[in-house]
Amino acid sequence: MPRFPAAVLPLLLLCAAAHAQNPAATRAADSAYVREHYLKLDRRIPMRDGVQLYTVIYVPKDAAKNRRYPILMQRTPYSAAPYGEENYPKAGPIRSRELSREQYIFVNQDVRGRYMSEGEFEEMTPTVPAAHGKATSKRSKAYGHDESTDTYDTIEWLLKNVPHNNGRVGLMGISYPGFYASAALPDAHPALKAVSPQAPVTDEFMGDDANHKGAFFLLDNFDFMQSFDAPHPGPQPKYTPLFNAEFADAYRFFLDLGPIKNANSAAYFNGRAKTWGEYLAHPTYDAYWQARNIRPHLRNVRPATLVVGGWFDAEDLFGALNTYQAIEQQSPKANNRLVMGPWTHGAWARTEWSGFGPLRFGQNTAQWYRDNLELRFFNHFLKDKGDFAAAEATAFDTGTNQWCEFPAWPPKAAASNALFMQAGGGLTFTAATGSESFDEYVSDPQHPVPYTSGIHAGRNNEYMVEDQRFAAQRPDVLTYQTEPLAADYTVAGPIQAHLFVSTTGTDADFVVKLIDVYPDSARGTAPGASPAPRAGYQQLVRAEVMRGRFRRSFEKPEAFQPGQVTEIRYELPDALHTFRKGHRLMVQVQSTWFPLVDRNPQKFVNIPTAEAADFQKATIRLYHDAQHASSVKVPLLKP
Repeated sequence: MPRFPAAVLPLLLLCAAAHAQNPAATRAADSAYVREHYLKLDRRIPMRDGVQLYTVIYVPKDAAKNRRYPILMQRTPYSAAPYGEENYPKAGPIRSRELSREQYIFVNQDVRGRYMSEGEFEEMTPTVPAAHGKATSKRSKAYGHDESTDTYDTIEWLLKNVPHNNGRVGLMGISYPGFYASAALPDAHPALKAVSPQAPVTDEFMGDDANHKGAFFLLDNFDFMQSFDAPHPGPQPKYTPLFNAEFADAYRFFLDLGPIKNANSAAYFNGRAKTWGEYLAHPTYDAYWQARNIRPHLRNVRPATLVVGGWFDAEDLFGALNTYQAIEQQSPKANNRLVMGPWTHGAWARTEWSGFGPLRFGQNTAQWYRDNLELRFFNHFLKDKGDFAAAEATAFDTGTNQWCEFPAWPPKAAASNALFMQAGGGLTFTAATGSESFDEYVSDPQHPVPYTSGIHAGRNNEYMVEDQRFAAQRPDVLTYQTEPLAADYTVAGPIQAHLFVSTTGTDADFVVKLIDVYPDSARGTAPGASPAPRAGYQQLVRAEVMRGRFRRSFEKPEAFQPGQVTEIRYELPDALHTFRKGHRLMVQVQSTWFPLVDRNPQKFVNIPTAEAADFQKATIRLYHDAQHASSVKVPLLKP
């Protein structure tokens, strides 16, 4: 689930990359390297309000020879373990083997209220602008604190108390630690020169982790919060979950669970989960969620930034794209770069990432990124070593398996073109001309459309590229496709859904999917690809859900009027994908995506407190005529 559960932390937060041939031997070698080359220091660093944050510091032993090194930090809610100066990590002090060999002063810190740090933990701590500035007695308790001030105070202490630093600091993190990287940017310490938010949690109501466009991501949050919301006393990185829900079939488990309020029964959360409870207590985009949106605060950004994300990230694809855009729009003079690769959540930190599901990329994209972008970024801005001549945006085309460089993202050369749904399942660049034309389906909460074709206990990450023929065969999924393409079409940027719908209920969700349909003659997903998917493969390129009650306002939900045609517009996350000559573009529309997304009762009620009797069937109509021309707008690059 989001922000990396503890089970994967040793790989992604505390270790260097391991060779695929013998990862155990490589980890052992990395651990030995750290012991030989680094002195480990455990310190409690006081913040301006007196709270002390537990901080683990690795200083290169060469520093004793009067060499000076920059500081590279990571702040985490997932434990800075191992604790104790005699206890070294089983791999490296940071997840990047390449950076470990460069010898920085590495710093890992437990954020407030987590593990060995004092204070109270707050979910995505809201920014407190009045608290920012130098850490003086004048700006202490009276002015408050946030993640920017905690980072500021930590840097100030490190510069004064860790010998042989060169006065420059970098900060990086993936997922939740990516949020802490973003949150350090407002009023950053002058010594903070380079920051890399990677898959950063950014706005949990709009597109990250908790909700997408107001629709609650049930499977991920239920799985994650049973561990993350458990007490974390002391130095143990492994902790006892609030409960153990064991099941092999997530679809059946969550259907049998019934309304989402049943998750708070004695068998499950039972009122013990602070963050889970907060999520469900705030079903609209109210002050709780707005305060946790970091985007409005990314103004006057001074450090160089390298924002990193993955096209196949099932958790924080929204975060990377929108963090980059927020900095661009509000800090136009900032040195701000974007990298988007063919990765799942944090896969750029893996040793090997040359394929995903049935796709093969023809190269180790993770290693390429670390060698050519990440390593050069920090070395240049923190050590004056080499240059960093990366383009404004470096992105991987998931249809051609090529890295592309752009002077802006989205590319200014991409022109928006509408693909119009047609009667009979057609999809064309020409609007329909008929009158009162529609398709309809019955959406039944008792038989929701699954998000994936297989039976899985946890989230199937491969749903991001999965063959959608299983969905196309269902009567509650509408499918539209073009004729075979006469030339390549490259989609580059955000995708806009523009629907005209009606329902016999008073609420509904809408899921729109953009799909690449391979020809019947297809032998692989790309030149030289293996294994080859079956001919006619319907590869999911991008999909997004919108909770219909928020079609006009996320703050003030509004019921549907049964039978009344209603306009819905919303944005799907960006893509960079070339639909090859002979392929087809397909659009699917449905109203359930289970159990990835919780079920909408299709009755205008408060969903977190809904009863089983509130869930009802509804007949949904999608209109495609001259007056109500439903479409999906795609940004196409000129050939």
